[in-house]
Formats: sequence, structure tokens, C-alpha cells
Amino acid sequence: MAMEWITAIDKRPCDRNLRDCELISCRLRRVEPLCRLPGSALQQLAMCGFYEDLEKGVTLFRAGEQGRYWYAVLGGQLEVRYHAADTKDGKLSVTLCNLGVGATFGESILHDLPRDSTVVTKTTCELLRVEQQDFRLIFEKNKELMNDIITNCRLKNGFGQSMQTTSTVQTNVQQQPSPTKKQLSPDHPNPAAPITEIPSPAMSRMGWALRTLLVSDNTSCLKDRKVGGKFIRKCAPGTELVEWLLNLSPIVHTRTQAAGMWQALLEEGVLCHVAKEQPFKDKCFLYRFKSDEDGTAGGAPTSDDVNHANDHIRESLPALLHRGPDATLRMILRKPSHERTQEELELVYEELLHIAALSHLSTSIKRELASIIVFEAHAHAGTVLFNQGDEGRSWYILLKGSVDVVIHGKGTVATLKEGDDFGKLALINDAPRYTVMSGTPQKMLEHLLETRLGGQAGPNDPFLDDFLLTHIVFMPTPLLIDELAANYHADADIDLRQASEEDQEYFLTSKRRVVQFIQRWVLAVRHAVFDDPLAVEFIEELATDVEAEPALQEEASIIHHVLTQLSRYQEDRQMNATQKWKLPPNGQPICLFSGNTHSKTVIRPDDDIIFRVYCADHTYCTLRFPMATTAEVIKACAADKLQIARLPEDLLLVEVKSSGERVVFKDNDVSVPTALSLNGRIFVSPKDHLDALTPLPEQEVPTEAPDVDFEALSTKDVAYHMTLFDWDLFWAVHEYELLYHTFGRHHFNKITSNLDVFIRRFNEIQYWVVTEIISTTNLTKRMSLVKKFIKLAAFCKEYQNLNAFFAIVMGLSNTAVSRLSMTWDKLPSKFRKLFTEYEALIDPSRNHRAYRMSVGKLQPPVIPFMPLLLKDMTFAHEGNKTSLDGLVNFEKMHMMAQTMRAVRFCRSRHLVLDPPSPKNENEIRNYIRCFRTIDNQRVLNSMSQKVEPRRS
Repeated sequence: MAMEWITAIDKRPCDRNLRDCELISCRLRRVEPLCRLPGSALQQLAMCGFYEDLEKGVTLFRAGEQGRYWYAVLGGQLEVRYHAADTKDGKLSVTLCNLGVGATFGESILHDLPRDSTVVTKTTCELLRVEQQDFRLIFEKNKELMNDIITNCRLKNGFGQSMQTTSTVQTNVQQQPSPTKKQLSPDHPNPAAPITEIPSPAMSRMGWALRTLLVSDNTSCLKDRKVGGKFIRKCAPGTELVEWLLNLSPIVHTRTQAAGMWQALLEEGVLCHVAKEQPFKDKCFLYRFKSDEDGTAGGAPTSDDVNHANDHIRESLPALLHRGPDATLRMILRKPSHERTQEELELVYEELLHIAALSHLSTSIKRELASIIVFEAHAHAGTVLFNQGDEGRSWYILLKGSVDVVIHGKGTVATLKEGDDFGKLALINDAPRYTVMSGTPQKMLEHLLETRLGGQAGPNDPFLDDFLLTHIVFMPTPLLIDELAANYHADADIDLRQASEEDQEYFLTSKRRVVQFIQRWVLAVRHAVFDDPLAVEFIEELATDVEAEPALQEEASIIHHVLTQLSRYQEDRQMNATQKWKLPPNGQPICLFSGNTHSKTVIRPDDDIIFRVYCADHTYCTLRFPMATTAEVIKACAADKLQIARLPEDLLLVEVKSSGERVVFKDNDVSVPTALSLNGRIFVSPKDHLDALTPLPEQEVPTEAPDVDFEALSTKDVAYHMTLFDWDLFWAVHEYELLYHTFGRHHFNKITSNLDVFIRRFNEIQYWVVTEIISTTNLTKRMSLVKKFIKLAAFCKEYQNLNAFFAIVMGLSNTAVSRLSMTWDKLPSKFRKLFTEYEALIDPSRNHRAYRMSVGKLQPPVIPFMPLLLKDMTFAHEGNKTSLDGLVNFEKMHMMAQTMRAVRFCRSRHLVLDPPSPKNENEIRNYIRCFRTIDNQRVLNSMSQKVEPRRS
């Protein structure tokens, strides 16, 4: 690693690649205080910094010279010398200080000032050298942190603050604000001030508990201090408060979490900066509890007080931890725009992604908003935000509470609640251009052809892609083909010889746009176009027409490329024309009846599947039908084979789950065998005998699986092969299947088999984890198994297999496992802490905010948490009408297309993983394809009670 990074930094900056920059960043991250800089700043240093390896006695620069570089010390020591006035022996050189690893110097280049001292290497040295122009850019983007690093270095080496900076650097000495200092306006709220007039009871109690423990600990950081000539009682630096909170409880994992918790107390007025000038920062600024400031804290705490405080913190600290991120966000939003760091802007941007009122805005606009949006809190009901007739200056989004809209002479006409926005109509002239909100399908297509093809659409305009991904909901393919044909042949009834040049150009442009539409359509939805016979026929006819038109040579090239894709797809379909599947009888997942089981295989509507259908006495028949066969046909055939003498309308096709729950299929349902739950079975029954259906005996025991000792397998190898297998299942799912699943596949007469299989895989992994753990009777082995599953989750997360990661963590969180207190108590604290972090990541609160923020930072390939994507689709569908007053609600289509694009983004790059050792490869591959599972929660709970009976 050492040689790699030196090789990387030895290159000229212009010759470095991304791998080089990553190696250099990793090395800089090990240097205090450079490690405090955000990753983006370290990347910039890695991209533009030069490496200096100097011998002892080399002079870098002399006093009085004009500076060109800024330096950071990576190794060795340097002397800072000052040359006094002339003496009879010449100038007297005085060593002011020595600079060691982590020191920075040369910042006078920010203001084009001459060097005020001479710097000489004292030993062999390694330095990072950054040119003036590059350093200025990095400094401007990370002003607060860079100021902090530079000032601390100067203070550490005995210098005052001589550097002229654009923002004041605070030290431990705190100054009381001037009594005449003007308060910030609502447009620029003060992040150091509380947002409530009085703290809530919960926060007051938490503040009391934390202060009680701090005061009762004689070695704690809360001390009386003399600051700026004044005596301040019971105050502590932010850095020490953070460290104390980290040591207080294992649920607080990072300094960022701890700082957020203290900020939550500060914003309610429980804690405050001694000079009322700073929000909470993990720095040397001093803070104290409000009760110490106003003298209401009382005497020393008693032992009962300490016990009560400990009890309260055990119960309520998780709630404070949960409030921390929101408090941090509010603090950032109350800072002036120019004071927000790059990391803070990124945090605000990530939060804006989840605000419905901003969902239609482009990424670039949201990033601009992140720097200017501010937080306002209004504690009193009846506060007037603005009056009717006032000039519009702000756009508001309601995060909490409600707002009444009052019109003169009419009174209250509306009440706005959380998530609503208001005030933007007055700013509409500055609003970004947006797509169609609603319209008829024909008019939307016409508008799209006229305004979104031929390079007219902007890079962030989603209208065309939204239309292509969702048109099957409001404009079925036959209707779309008819409209495209009408646009292409708009000149059918015109004698072009008599048409004007403008008309001829118009007709040619119409033809070009239709061809471009076909190209974008195929690009957006791929083989779904080629699966439709009408679409294929239209494309082939279009190719013939385009070739016959000399003015459409470029379009002929486009359509030939589409035909090549069509030909390849049809060849692939022909190769798999005899594809046959089976649904094994003992709960195993669907698999190919024969053939290659190790390559990506898409389940198609005309593929046959072999499966069983049972009746009430558990006798069965075996059927073979295409996947697209309806439930009505299946029940009729099964009833005939099982000799159930009833009319088809008196029969039901039913899934009976292992729990005994019955789910009735609609007659027009398709892909029935793949829609079953993990251990479900298909039954046919007369309507009046539905209650007689009971699970098969084998549904109460684990599903059949290869007999392999999981503990003997390499955890990383298992995660690797699971990820490859899950990737193939995810790859087979078409984005349209999300629409079929959401609106109901019977509406489209389309199968969702690939999506069904992928969802089943999630449940299979989840219940496999539970089944394996509670089937292990030995306590030590059970603890070892829990540890192995936590490691497996870690590897899946590393491979970005988030679907499996969620399934494993949810399996470990299942009540049958989480209640095993003896097992968890025996688990090493390192693994308990890791599992707590993973639980926080899958926390569903605030619409899975933690997961969404985490996955938003990943680059493809990613296997996403599919149940959440389906939840987003359902939320958009059920919360919004598909048509409004006879017009298509295109805002709804946009919301659904956003989720479909997320699926497309996750697999926009191929999965390439470094293969593990080939040892046990075939054994592992067979094992991970079919896990042993029990999905009956009642059975799982019973088995859990047997391995660890409830304590009396």
C-alpha cells in the first residue's frame, strides 16, 4: 500500500487517475488534522497536490519572498526561522518553532502577502505542496474547516492570529455579545438561538439527567472556568461533551451522532453556548446548561438523583439519538448560505430529495435550493407570515403544524398541513420550466413530439422518459402506434409537389421525430417494445418507408440500428423457445426444468411451468400451462382432473399459506404459480367449501434444501455467490413489472413472474436466517451462528446487495430471534454494536430516511431493497388519481417513473466482483439457490420458546 500511494503521488497531477487519487486521499486521511476535511476536499488535494521528498537542510522559502505554494507536512520536521536586524556579524537567525507531521504552513498566499519567516527542513521530510490557485479554490469551498486547521496549527506553535481571513476563527476565549447587537431577521435566523420559547418536558428532563451525571462525576468535563476575565460556572468544551456522550452509551457510535444530540438540547434552550454565538459544534467552544446560566440548577445531586438519571437515560437516550439528525439539519438551515460547508450542503440536498413539494424539480435546482433554503419556527398560533397584497418574497414548505389561508371578506378558505407549500405563485416568473401536469394522451404525445425530440429537451427534463416508462397505463401500445403512424403519414392526403417549402419541411420534421421517438422508446424499455407484435410490425413498415425517402438518410441509420437490436432479440427468444419451468412440491423456489441454471434467464409469458393443484382432502393433480394462463383456466382444468363436479363459476382457485391463511385468486389473474408466498400451495375448491381448506403437513416443517453445514462455509464466499445469484434475479425484472404489480397484472394481462421470484427471494433469505438460528439448540453454536449472519450482512452490504442485507438484518430482528436474550448476551460487544448500526440503517421511520440517504450515495451496480421500491409505487398510486376531469394526471406518472428510473440506475453498470477461492464453489452455489425455511411465525415462536424458555 505504501509503495502504491507513493507511485500515485509521484505522478504529475494531470497524469493521475481516480485510483491514484483514492490512494492519495486514503494516505492524507491518516494525517491529523487533514482527516477533519470532507472527502471532497481530500480528493481535491489528491488531484492537485505535488509530493516533495526533501533532504535535511533544504530551504523551502525565505522571509520577504513572494509565496507561490501552501504546504502540509506528511513526514519529518522543519524549522521556522526569523532573521533579526543586522548585527556586526550579519543577520541573526532565530528558530521560532519546529513543524512536525500534520502541520500546515504557507497560507499567506491567500492574500498575496510576502513570507514573514524562513522555513528549512530539519530532517528528511515528506511534504504535500499545493499551488496558490488550487489552494484558494479548496480554501473557499471549506473555509471554516481550513480556518480551524490553520489557526490551530499557528496557536500550537506559539503564534497569534496574524492571517487576514474572511471569517473569524474562535478560540477557547469566549466574548459576551454586545448588548446593542442586532438580532438576525427571520430571513437569516440565528443558529445559536433556541427555536422554542421554553423547552419541552421531555427535553428538560433529558437535560436534567445528563447534567446530573456530569456533575456527579468528579472527573467529568463540566467545570468552573475563567474565560475572558469572567468566571463561568459549570461549562465544558464541545469536544469533551461529545467524548463523554460517546462513552456514556453504546448506542452512540459516532461523534456526528453525539454532536447532533447536544444540538437537539441546544435548539430547545436546555443547553447554550456561553456567549450565545454558536450552535453546538464538536470544537473547543464552551457550552453550559441553561439551569447553570440562570442559577436554577440547585445543589449537588443525591445518590437517588443519580439513580433516577441513569434510569431515565437508559429509557430515553434512543429518543434523543433519533432527534439528533433533524436538529443538525435545522441548525444548518439557520446558518447563512455562505457559512454552509460542502458536507452541510450535501446533507440539505439529501433531505430535499424526500420533500414531496420539490419532487418535480431537477437535481441542479435542488442543489441550488440547498444553499439558500432556510428554517423558520413560529411558536405562537396566530402569527401572520404575510398579508394579502404584500409583495411576494418567499416560498414556504410546511414541515410541522398547520397554516390557515385567510382572504379578505371570505375568512379562512383553506387549512394547509404538513407537506403542503404556499407562496410560490407570487414568484412564478422565476420558476423553472416544467413538463405537462395533465392532458389527454393524444395531446401529450403531440406536445412531446413537438417539444422534446431533436435535441429540444434540456438535460434535466424528464417528460419524454416519464411518458415512455408509463404510457401503458394511459395509452396502450395499439393506440400509441396508431397515433405515431398518423403523425408519420401526416402528408398522406397532401400533394407534396404543390406544397410550400415550409409545409414540406414540416412533414419531414414530423417523420424524423417519429423515428427518434422509436429510438428513444426502444432505449427506455428495451425488449418490451419487441414483445409487442403491433410495435414490431410498425417498426418494420417504418424502416421500409424511411429507406424510400432520400431526405431521411440519418433516420434510416437509426431505424437500421433498431432492426439489428430486434433481430438479436428474436434470435435469443428462438433459442429459449422451449424453456420450461417447474414449481417443486416441497416449498423450493421455481427453477428451470432442465438446461443451464447458471446464466441470466428471464421468465417469459409463453414459457411453460409444471405445478401441483390440491383439493380439500390433499389429493392433487399436476398441470403444465404457459405462465400467462389465467386462474380461470387453471381452476377449470384442475377441477376436471380432480373430478370436482361443479360449474366453473362455483369454483375458486386459492392459495393456502403455511399459517392457514387463504388468498383467493381473481379469474383473470395470471402468473399464478410464481405469485405464491414462500411455502404456499395452490388449491381448487367449491365456494361453499372454502373453510375446509387446511395446510399440508409438509407446510409446517422446513422446506427441502441441500444438506450443507452453513457454519463450515466461508462467509465471504457465501455472500459472493448470493450476490451473483440475486443479481441475476434482479436483472430479469423489467421496470414494467412494477407497474403491473401496482395497478394489477389482470389490467394488462401481463405476468409479473420475474418480480415475484425476486420478492420471494427476499422472504426466503429472511426466514432462512430465523430458521437456522432457532433450529440450533446449543447456546454457543447459536451465538456463533448469529455472529456469522451479522458478518454475512456486512459482506452483502460491501457487495451492495442491499436486498439480501435487509433480509438478513430483518431476519435477525424477527421476534423469534430477538427474544433469545441468552444468545445475544453471549455475543461479543463488537458484533452487538455492528448489528445496532445495521438496525439503524433499516429503521423505517421518516419513510426509511436512513436507508434512502445511504443508498443515494452509492454508485451502480446495486441490488436495491425491492419491497421499499414497491411501497413507493403503491404510495404514488393510491395517493393520487390516475385521471383528473378526464385528463391524465401526469404528476402521478412522473412519481412512478422516478421509482422505475431508480431500478434502471441500479443496474446501469454490470456486476463485476473479484471471485473468492474456488474451494467448495459448486457446493456453495447449490446451497444458496435453495435455503431451508419455515415461514409460519407461530411455529417459529414455538421453536424459539423451546431453545430458550421464557424466564419467570
